[in-house]
Amino acid sequence: MIDEKILTRVKPGATVRVFEKVIEGDKSRTSQFEGLVLARKHGSEPGASFTVRATVAGVGVEKVFPIHSTLIEKVEILSSPRKVSRAKLYYIRGLSRKGVRQKIGMAQTNSLKGGKDSATEVAP
Repeated sequence: MIDEKILTRVKPGATVRVFEKVIEGDKSRTSQFEGLVLARKHGSEPGASFTVRATVAGVGVEKVFPIHSTLIEKVEILSSPRKVSRAKLYYIRGLSRKGVRQKIGMAQTNSLKGGKDSATEVAP
């Protein structure tokens, strides 16, 4: 379960790294997914979720993570948005990387290129 302090910072425009437990047969491992949060749905209800979008091998990939899932080990906030004027950032699907940087702000440049930002928080 994700810490409440981290959940308040998971909002559209934030860049996050989600550590998810993957069970394959009788073995389990931790998988990382890093990307931009497009949407946060249903507050903190039992069915609440957030959508993360990343570009993997030149192809846009989106994953929807349930907030109350036991398979999510932790969430790191890599950067927070400077200013986002929408609750859902679905229009980003049609933009280039440069267009995303211009719309969301320069605070996103390091994280979108794969760099690390100094403001990293980890949920236990």
